[in-house]
Amino acid sequence: MTAAVEPAATDAPVGDALVSVEDLKIHFPIKRGLLVDRTVGHVYAVDGVDLRINRGETYGLVGESGCGKSTLGRGMLRLVEPTGGRVLFDGTDLVGLKGEELRRMRRRMQMVFQDPMSSLDPRQSVESLLVEGLRAHGLDKGREATGKRLRELLSAVGLPSTSLRKYPHEFSGGQRQRIGIARALAVEPDLIIADEPVSALDVSVQAQVVNLLEDLQAEFGLTYLVIAHDLAVVRHISDRVGVMYLGGLVEEASSDDLYAEPLHPYTKALLSAIPVPDPAVEDRRERILLTGDLPSPANPPQGCRFHTRCPWKQATRCDTERPALREVLPGHKVACHWAEDIRAGKIRPHAVEAELVEESGISPDMPLVGPASMTEVLNP
Repeated sequence: MTAAVEPAATDAPVGDALVSVEDLKIHFPIKRGLLVDRTVGHVYAVDGVDLRINRGETYGLVGESGCGKSTLGRGMLRLVEPTGGRVLFDGTDLVGLKGEELRRMRRRMQMVFQDPMSSLDPRQSVESLLVEGLRAHGLDKGREATGKRLRELLSAVGLPSTSLRKYPHEFSGGQRQRIGIARALAVEPDLIIADEPVSALDVSVQAQVVNLLEDLQAEFGLTYLVIAHDLAVVRHISDRVGVMYLGGLVEEASSDDLYAEPLHPYTKALLSAIPVPDPAVEDRRERILLTGDLPSPANPPQGCRFHTRCPWKQATRCDTERPALREVLPGHKVACHWAEDIRAGKIRPHAVEAELVEESGISPDMPLVGPASMTEVLNP
Protein backbone atom coordinates (compact mmCIF):
# COMPACT_ATOMS: atom_id res chain seq x y z
CA MET A 1 0.00 0.00 0.00
CA THR A 2 1.37 3.38 -0.97
CA ALA A 3 1.86 5.88 1.83
CA ALA A 4 -0.37 8.73 0.77
CA VAL A 5 -1.38 10.64 3.86
CA GLU A 6 0.93 11.62 6.67
CA PRO A 7 -0.56 11.82 10.18
CA ALA A 8 -0.58 15.15 11.95
CA ALA A 9 2.76 15.86 13.56
CA THR A 10 2.96 15.44 17.32
CA ASP A 11 5.66 15.52 19.93
CA ALA A 12 3.71 13.32 22.37
CA PRO A 13 5.10 9.82 22.98
CA VAL A 14 3.26 6.79 21.64
CA GLY A 15 0.99 5.28 24.30
CA ASP A 16 0.04 8.45 26.19
CA ALA A 17 -3.57 9.59 26.41
CA LEU A 18 -4.90 11.19 23.25
CA VAL A 19 -8.48 11.41 24.57
CA SER A 20 -9.63 11.53 28.19
CA VAL A 21 -13.35 11.62 28.95
CA GLU A 22 -14.20 12.75 32.47
CA ASP A 23 -17.69 12.36 33.94
CA LEU A 24 -19.30 13.02 30.57
CA LYS A 25 -23.07 13.51 30.65
CA ILE A 26 -25.44 13.93 27.71
CA HIS A 27 -29.07 14.45 28.72
CA PHE A 28 -31.81 15.17 26.19
CA PRO A 29 -34.81 17.16 27.46
CA ILE A 30 -38.28 15.67 27.07
CA LYS A 31 -40.58 18.51 26.09
CA ARG A 32 -44.36 18.62 26.07
CA GLY A 33 -46.93 21.07 24.83
CA LEU A 34 -47.55 22.92 21.59
CA LEU A 35 -48.26 26.41 22.90
CA VAL A 36 -46.10 26.27 26.01
CA ASP A 37 -42.73 24.62 25.54
CA ARG A 38 -41.91 22.98 28.85
CA THR A 39 -39.44 20.30 29.88
CA VAL A 40 -41.03 17.40 31.77
CA GLY A 41 -37.96 15.19 32.10
CA HIS A 42 -34.74 14.04 30.49
CA VAL A 43 -33.37 11.07 28.63
CA TYR A 44 -30.10 10.18 30.36
CA ALA A 45 -28.37 8.88 27.22
CA VAL A 46 -24.86 9.19 28.69
CA ASP A 47 -24.64 9.65 32.43
CA GLY A 48 -21.20 9.99 33.97
CA VAL A 49 -18.71 8.17 31.70
CA ASP A 50 -14.96 8.15 32.29
CA LEU A 51 -12.61 6.62 29.74
CA ARG A 52 -9.15 7.10 28.30
CA ILE A 53 -7.95 6.29 24.79
CA ASN A 54 -4.20 6.08 24.35
CA ARG A 55 -2.45 7.37 21.27
CA GLY A 56 -2.18 4.70 18.58
CA GLU A 57 -4.55 2.17 20.15
CA THR A 58 -7.98 0.87 19.20
CA TYR A 59 -10.63 1.18 21.90
CA GLY A 60 -13.74 -0.94 21.35
CA LEU A 61 -17.08 0.15 22.82
CA VAL A 62 -19.87 -2.44 23.02
CA GLY A 63 -23.34 -2.73 24.49
CA GLU A 64 -27.00 -3.25 23.67
CA SER A 65 -28.86 -0.98 21.29
CA GLY A 66 -29.93 2.11 23.21
CA CYS A 67 -27.14 1.95 25.80
CA GLY A 68 -25.68 5.30 24.66
CA LYS A 69 -22.49 4.22 22.90
CA SER A 70 -23.18 6.11 19.66
CA THR A 71 -24.27 9.19 21.60
CA LEU A 72 -21.02 9.01 23.57
CA GLY A 73 -18.98 8.95 20.35
CA ARG A 74 -20.88 11.90 18.90
CA GLY A 75 -20.57 13.80 22.16
CA MET A 76 -16.80 13.34 22.14
CA LEU A 77 -16.70 15.13 18.77
CA ARG A 78 -19.22 17.78 19.88
CA LEU A 79 -21.70 16.62 17.22
CA VAL A 80 -23.99 16.38 20.24
CA GLU A 81 -23.53 18.96 22.96
CA PRO A 82 -22.54 17.48 26.35
CA THR A 83 -24.64 18.39 29.39
CA GLY A 84 -21.67 18.12 31.72
CA GLY A 85 -18.16 16.75 32.13
CA ARG A 86 -15.03 17.20 30.04
CA VAL A 87 -13.53 15.77 26.86
CA LEU A 88 -9.78 16.35 26.82
CA PHE A 89 -8.27 15.91 23.36
CA ASP A 90 -4.49 16.05 23.51
CA GLY A 91 -4.83 18.16 26.65
CA THR A 92 -7.45 20.58 25.28
CA ASP A 93 -10.98 20.58 26.70
CA LEU A 94 -13.26 20.33 23.67
CA VAL A 95 -16.35 21.22 25.70
CA GLY A 96 -15.01 24.72 26.22
CA LEU A 97 -14.15 25.39 22.57
CA LYS A 98 -16.31 27.50 20.28
CA GLY A 99 -16.30 28.80 16.73
CA GLU A 100 -13.02 28.80 14.88
CA GLU A 101 -11.10 27.06 17.69
CA LEU A 102 -13.49 24.10 17.56
CA ARG A 103 -13.43 23.99 13.75
CA ARG A 104 -9.64 23.82 13.69
CA MET A 105 -9.60 21.06 16.29
CA ARG A 106 -12.12 19.01 14.31
CA ARG A 107 -9.56 18.51 11.59
CA ARG A 108 -7.84 16.10 13.98
CA MET A 109 -11.04 14.18 14.80
CA GLN A 110 -13.14 12.43 12.18
CA MET A 111 -16.04 9.98 12.13
CA VAL A 112 -17.01 7.01 9.99
CA PHE A 113 -20.77 6.64 10.19
CA GLN A 114 -22.82 3.48 10.49
CA ASP A 115 -24.80 3.64 7.25
CA PRO A 116 -22.41 4.28 4.35
CA MET A 117 -25.27 5.22 2.01
CA SER A 118 -27.04 7.82 4.13
CA SER A 119 -23.76 9.39 5.26
CA LEU A 120 -22.77 10.24 1.67
CA ASP A 121 -24.59 12.96 -0.28
CA PRO A 122 -26.11 11.16 -3.32
CA ARG A 123 -25.86 14.37 -5.37
CA GLN A 124 -22.09 14.65 -4.95
CA SER A 125 -19.47 12.67 -6.81
CA VAL A 126 -16.69 10.96 -4.88
CA GLU A 127 -14.32 13.73 -5.95
CA SER A 128 -16.67 16.38 -4.58
CA LEU A 129 -17.13 14.47 -1.31
CA LEU A 130 -13.38 14.23 -0.73
CA VAL A 131 -12.51 17.77 -1.83
CA GLU A 132 -15.13 19.28 0.46
CA GLY A 133 -13.19 18.43 3.62
CA LEU A 134 -9.89 19.58 2.13
CA ARG A 135 -11.34 22.97 1.25
CA ALA A 136 -13.04 23.39 4.63
CA HIS A 137 -9.68 23.02 6.38
CA GLY A 138 -7.51 24.87 3.89
CA LEU A 139 -5.82 21.75 2.48
CA ASP A 140 -6.84 22.27 -1.16
CA LYS A 141 -3.51 23.05 -2.89
CA GLY A 142 -4.64 23.49 -6.46
CA ARG A 143 -6.14 21.23 -9.08
CA GLU A 144 -3.05 19.17 -9.88
CA ALA A 145 -1.85 18.64 -6.29
CA THR A 146 -5.37 17.98 -5.00
CA GLY A 147 -6.08 15.52 -7.80
CA LYS A 148 -2.95 13.59 -6.91
CA ARG A 149 -3.96 13.62 -3.27
CA LEU A 150 -7.42 12.24 -4.05
CA ARG A 151 -5.99 9.42 -6.15
CA GLU A 152 -3.63 8.52 -3.29
CA LEU A 153 -6.54 8.48 -0.83
CA LEU A 154 -8.54 6.12 -3.01
CA SER A 155 -5.49 3.90 -3.46
CA ALA A 156 -5.05 3.80 0.32
CA VAL A 157 -8.57 2.42 0.79
CA GLY A 158 -8.34 0.02 -2.16
CA LEU A 159 -10.43 1.85 -4.77
CA PRO A 160 -9.40 2.77 -8.36
CA SER A 161 -8.90 6.39 -9.36
CA THR A 162 -11.80 6.03 -11.82
CA SER A 163 -14.10 6.11 -8.77
CA LEU A 164 -13.66 9.89 -8.50
CA ARG A 165 -16.26 10.63 -11.18
CA LYS A 166 -18.83 8.19 -9.85
CA TYR A 167 -21.68 8.74 -7.38
CA PRO A 168 -22.46 6.81 -4.16
CA HIS A 169 -25.31 4.77 -5.70
CA GLU A 170 -22.86 3.26 -8.21
CA PHE A 171 -20.92 1.44 -5.47
CA SER A 172 -21.55 -1.57 -3.25
CA GLY A 173 -21.98 -1.18 0.50
CA GLY A 174 -18.38 -2.13 1.21
CA GLN A 175 -17.09 0.29 -1.40
CA ARG A 176 -19.23 3.10 0.02
CA GLN A 177 -17.78 2.43 3.47
CA ARG A 178 -14.29 2.68 1.97
CA ILE A 179 -15.26 6.07 0.54
CA GLY A 180 -16.39 7.13 4.01
CA ILE A 181 -13.03 6.04 5.42
CA ALA A 182 -11.19 7.93 2.65
CA ARG A 183 -13.21 11.06 3.48
CA ALA A 184 -12.19 10.74 7.14
CA LEU A 185 -8.52 10.26 6.19
CA ALA A 186 -8.48 13.24 3.82
CA VAL A 187 -7.87 15.86 6.53
CA GLU A 188 -5.07 13.90 8.25
CA PRO A 189 -6.80 13.14 11.57
CA ASP A 190 -5.30 11.72 14.74
CA LEU A 191 -8.55 10.12 15.95
CA ILE A 192 -11.24 8.30 13.97
CA ILE A 193 -14.49 7.30 15.65
CA ALA A 194 -16.02 4.42 13.69
CA ASP A 195 -19.69 3.98 14.60
CA GLU A 196 -20.77 0.44 13.69
CA PRO A 197 -18.47 0.52 10.63
CA VAL A 198 -19.36 -2.98 9.41
CA SER A 199 -22.85 -3.69 10.76
CA ALA A 200 -24.58 -2.93 7.44
CA LEU A 201 -22.20 -5.11 5.40
CA ASP A 202 -22.04 -8.77 4.41
CA VAL A 203 -19.75 -10.98 6.49
CA SER A 204 -17.09 -11.31 3.79
CA VAL A 205 -17.08 -7.54 3.25
CA GLN A 206 -16.91 -6.95 7.02
CA ALA A 207 -13.58 -8.78 7.12
CA GLN A 208 -12.22 -6.63 4.29
CA VAL A 209 -13.19 -3.36 6.02
CA VAL A 210 -11.82 -4.50 9.40
CA ASN A 211 -8.51 -5.49 7.80
CA LEU A 212 -8.44 -2.15 5.97
CA LEU A 213 -8.86 -0.25 9.25
CA GLU A 214 -5.98 -2.19 10.79
CA ASP A 215 -3.73 -1.57 7.78
CA LEU A 216 -4.49 2.17 7.80
CA GLN A 217 -3.78 2.38 11.53
CA ALA A 218 -0.38 0.77 11.07
CA GLU A 219 0.43 3.02 8.10
CA PHE A 220 -0.76 6.38 9.40
CA GLY A 221 -0.51 5.96 13.19
CA LEU A 222 -4.25 6.42 13.74
CA THR A 223 -6.16 6.12 16.99
CA TYR A 224 -9.58 4.46 16.82
CA LEU A 225 -12.73 4.36 18.88
CA VAL A 226 -14.73 1.51 17.34
CA ILE A 227 -18.39 1.39 18.41
CA ALA A 228 -20.05 -1.95 17.69
CA HIS A 229 -22.43 -4.59 18.94
CA ASP A 230 -20.64 -7.44 17.18
CA LEU A 231 -18.40 -8.81 19.91
CA ALA A 232 -16.37 -10.94 17.50
CA VAL A 233 -15.41 -7.86 15.45
CA VAL A 234 -14.50 -5.92 18.59
CA ARG A 235 -12.33 -8.74 19.87
CA HIS A 236 -10.44 -8.93 16.58
CA ILE A 237 -9.70 -5.24 16.17
CA SER A 238 -9.51 -3.76 19.71
CA ASP A 239 -6.63 -3.36 22.13
CA ARG A 240 -8.98 -2.45 24.98
CA VAL A 241 -12.74 -2.83 25.32
CA GLY A 242 -15.32 -0.88 27.28
CA VAL A 243 -18.81 -2.27 27.95
CA MET A 244 -21.71 0.18 28.26
CA TYR A 245 -25.09 -0.37 29.87
CA LEU A 246 -27.83 2.24 30.12
CA GLY A 247 -25.61 5.29 29.78
CA GLY A 248 -22.69 4.14 31.89
CA LEU A 249 -19.49 2.14 31.55
CA VAL A 250 -19.73 -1.12 33.52
CA GLU A 251 -16.46 -2.83 32.58
CA GLU A 252 -13.17 -1.99 30.90
CA ALA A 253 -10.17 -4.20 30.22
CA SER A 254 -7.78 -5.34 27.54
CA SER A 255 -9.46 -7.34 24.82
CA ASP A 256 -7.77 -10.59 25.87
CA ASP A 257 -8.57 -10.15 29.57
CA LEU A 258 -12.20 -9.20 28.99
CA TYR A 259 -12.94 -12.19 26.78
CA ALA A 260 -10.93 -14.62 28.93
CA GLU A 261 -12.52 -13.58 32.24
CA PRO A 262 -15.45 -11.14 32.19
CA LEU A 263 -16.13 -9.85 35.71
CA HIS A 264 -19.36 -7.87 35.39
CA PRO A 265 -22.63 -9.87 35.24
CA TYR A 266 -23.77 -7.96 32.16
CA THR A 267 -20.53 -8.71 30.30
CA LYS A 268 -20.86 -12.38 31.24
CA ALA A 269 -24.32 -12.43 29.69
CA LEU A 270 -23.13 -10.67 26.52
CA LEU A 271 -20.25 -13.07 25.97
CA SER A 272 -22.41 -16.12 26.69
CA ALA A 273 -24.59 -15.12 23.73
CA ILE A 274 -21.72 -15.42 21.21
CA PRO A 275 -22.17 -18.61 19.13
CA VAL A 276 -19.27 -21.06 19.29
CA PRO A 277 -18.44 -22.76 15.96
CA ASP A 278 -18.14 -26.16 17.63
CA PRO A 279 -21.37 -28.14 18.21
CA ALA A 280 -19.92 -30.12 21.10
CA VAL A 281 -18.76 -27.01 22.95
CA GLU A 282 -21.97 -25.12 22.09
CA ASP A 283 -24.10 -27.90 23.63
CA ARG A 284 -22.08 -27.98 26.86
CA ARG A 285 -21.62 -24.31 27.60
CA GLU A 286 -23.95 -22.37 29.87
CA ARG A 287 -26.09 -19.61 28.41
CA ILE A 288 -26.97 -16.70 30.69
CA LEU A 289 -30.49 -15.51 29.93
CA LEU A 290 -31.42 -12.00 30.98
CA THR A 291 -35.12 -11.53 31.69
CA GLY A 292 -36.98 -8.28 31.30
CA ASP A 293 -36.33 -5.41 28.94
CA LEU A 294 -33.66 -2.74 29.03
CA PRO A 295 -35.00 -0.05 31.42
CA SER A 296 -35.90 3.31 29.95
CA PRO A 297 -33.03 5.82 29.90
CA ALA A 298 -35.65 8.44 30.82
CA ASN A 299 -36.30 6.64 34.10
CA PRO A 300 -33.21 4.58 34.98
CA PRO A 301 -33.29 2.36 38.09
CA GLN A 302 -31.82 3.62 41.34
CA GLY A 303 -28.56 2.09 42.48
CA CYS A 304 -26.87 -0.25 40.02
CA ARG A 305 -28.68 0.17 36.74
CA PHE A 306 -28.28 -3.51 35.92
CA HIS A 307 -29.82 -4.81 39.15
CA THR A 308 -33.31 -5.26 37.65
CA ARG A 309 -31.93 -7.97 35.32
CA CYS A 310 -28.92 -9.26 37.27
CA PRO A 311 -28.82 -12.95 38.33
CA TRP A 312 -26.24 -12.04 41.00
CA LYS A 313 -28.28 -9.23 42.58
CA GLN A 314 -27.97 -8.92 46.37
CA ALA A 315 -30.48 -7.49 48.84
CA THR A 316 -28.08 -4.78 50.01
CA ARG A 317 -26.49 -1.94 48.00
CA CYS A 318 -27.49 -3.12 44.52
CA ASP A 319 -30.78 -1.19 44.39
CA THR A 320 -29.65 1.80 46.45
CA GLU A 321 -26.01 2.63 45.61
CA ARG A 322 -24.61 3.11 42.11
CA PRO A 323 -21.25 1.29 41.89
CA ALA A 324 -18.18 3.20 40.75
CA LEU A 325 -15.94 1.91 37.96
CA ARG A 326 -12.95 0.62 39.93
CA GLU A 327 -9.89 -1.51 39.27
CA VAL A 328 -10.46 -5.07 40.47
CA LEU A 329 -7.52 -6.65 38.64
CA PRO A 330 -4.51 -4.86 37.09
CA GLY A 331 -5.88 -2.92 34.13
CA HIS A 332 -9.35 -4.46 34.59
CA LYS A 333 -12.07 -2.09 35.85
CA VAL A 334 -15.59 -3.13 36.88
CA ALA A 335 -18.63 -1.23 38.14
CA CYS A 336 -20.03 -3.92 40.46
CA HIS A 337 -20.23 -3.98 44.27
CA TRP A 338 -19.69 -7.73 44.39
CA ALA A 339 -17.20 -8.35 41.58
CA GLU A 340 -14.59 -9.95 43.84
CA ASP A 341 -17.14 -12.21 45.55
CA ILE A 342 -18.66 -13.27 42.22
CA ARG A 343 -15.20 -14.04 40.84
CA ALA A 344 -14.32 -16.08 43.93
CA GLY A 345 -17.58 -18.03 43.74
CA LYS A 346 -18.85 -16.70 47.07
CA ILE A 347 -22.02 -15.41 45.40
CA ARG A 348 -23.91 -17.78 43.14
CA PRO A 349 -26.30 -16.72 40.38
CA HIS A 350 -29.99 -17.06 41.10
CA ALA A 351 -33.24 -16.71 39.20
CA VAL A 352 -34.80 -13.28 38.97
CA GLU A 353 -38.23 -12.33 40.24
CA ALA A 354 -41.26 -14.17 38.84
CA GLU A 355 -42.90 -11.00 37.55
CA LEU A 356 -39.89 -10.26 35.36
CA VAL A 357 -39.96 -13.81 34.01
CA GLU A 358 -43.63 -13.47 33.10
CA GLU A 359 -43.09 -10.11 31.41
CA SER A 360 -40.21 -11.45 29.32
CA GLY A 361 -42.33 -14.12 27.66
CA ILE A 362 -39.65 -16.80 28.12
CA SER A 363 -40.88 -20.36 27.73
CA PRO A 364 -41.11 -22.32 31.03
CA ASP A 365 -39.01 -25.06 29.38
CA MET A 366 -36.12 -22.69 28.70
CA PRO A 367 -33.32 -23.16 31.29
CA LEU A 368 -32.21 -20.22 33.41
CA VAL A 369 -28.70 -19.55 34.63
CA GLY A 370 -27.67 -21.20 37.87
CA PRO A 371 -29.21 -24.04 39.87
CA ALA A 372 -32.75 -22.69 39.92
CA SER A 373 -35.31 -24.12 37.49
CA MET A 374 -38.25 -22.29 35.98
CA THR A 375 -40.56 -24.23 38.34
CA GLU A 376 -38.65 -22.89 41.33
CA VAL A 377 -38.89 -19.37 39.95
CA LEU A 378 -42.64 -19.44 39.41
CA ASN A 379 -43.30 -21.38 42.63
CA PRO A 380 -40.70 -20.21 45.16
